[in-house]
Amino acid sequence: MLPKNTSRLARNRLDISTYEQEGWEVGDQTPEIGAEVVSIEGPATVLRVLGKVSDGSRLLELEIVDRDGPPFFAPTSNVLQKQT
Repeated sequence: MLPKNTSRLARNRLDISTYEQEGWEVGDQTPEIGAEVVSIEGPATVLRVLGKVSDGSRLLELEIVDRDGPPFFAPTSNVLQKQT
């Protein structure tokens, strides 16, 4: 889990591609609502799919699976999806 103040972290610690996990990859498809993804905060469920961000991917509203807390946002390009 990341600290609340991320301004002191190196930029690469906020990039999901540095957290390789077997069976998961950065996908080019937009996940559906209710899909499980992996973010830098851990496993999360997609609550909403919103507009596009600057890199062309969609913005996702996510909720961490195994702990209470407010939803947060991440672009599709910064979450891991199950390999198909």
